Amino acid sequence: MTGHLPDYQIYAIRHGVNTVRIRAQNFINDPDPAALLQMDFYSWVLVGPDRTVVVDTGMKVETAARYGHTPVMAPPEALAQLGIDPASVDTVLLTHAHYDHVGHIDAFPQARFWMQAREMAYVTGPWMEHALFRHAYLAPDIAALVGLLHAGRLHLHGPDAGVAPGVTVHWVGGHCDGQEIVRVHTARGWVVLASDALHYFEELERGKPYAVAFNISDMIAAHGRIRELADSDDHIVPAHDPRVADLWPAAGPGLDGRILRVDVAPVAAGS
Repeated sequence: MTGHLPDYQIYAIRHGVNTVRIRAQNFINDPDPAALLQMDFYSWVLVGPDRTVVVDTGMKVETAARYGHTPVMAPPEALAQLGIDPASVDTVLLTHAHYDHVGHIDAFPQARFWMQAREMAYVTGPWMEHALFRHAYLAPDIAALVGLLHAGRLHLHGPDAGVAPGVTVHWVGGHCDGQEIVRVHTARGWVVLASDALHYFEELERGKPYAVAFNISDMIAAHGRIRELADSDDHIVPAHDPRVADLWPAAGPGLDGRILRVDVAPVAAGS
């Protein structure tokens, strides 16, 4: 533990994969648009000395099939592998409400959920009249969020919020209007779970926006905010890059490519 802040362990759960996407689906005006670029799908769990916090809940098997993705491991199953009962989790952070981030909210019956108020306004407002902006949202998921709100279990917060000592959330927008990132204190310093503010490291390295965007300028500005909050580029974890599984170690025997420890230094740190 450093100072008065707890050190969290961060587990990345690889819950899906798509090996047939092409670069044109991922980057605007890509120079090699027909080349394949694999997309992995992650959610996360933060384990501290006194509490556990889940970040996003992944997608259901039937949703993965609908969008052409291959399931790897359901997040509730991954939590069980880590010795965590989803029914005991009291805090779940939703970085945004796309189908691959809110698919298992029903697996956490005792949890209070956190989400940007701006995201709820977005997904229930006039922008959803346009197929371009609503295509990654599912109406049953949004209805479930409204149900949580009316049950007193969804906290809609402002741009920057403290969830617990050593865990904060920050609005960046871009990918969707309410996109947020999560800053986590670990034994090696501040790690930023960039979620879909960075699908791939390449966006940060090349200063390029992802192809699915609500506001491109906010998406590019988010790169600077992510770097401001992380202790270094080696403390930044994107949500969909297959390089994540190469850079960080498995959380335990038999968990290679399924559950990773991303609070530790990546293999290529400093390279």
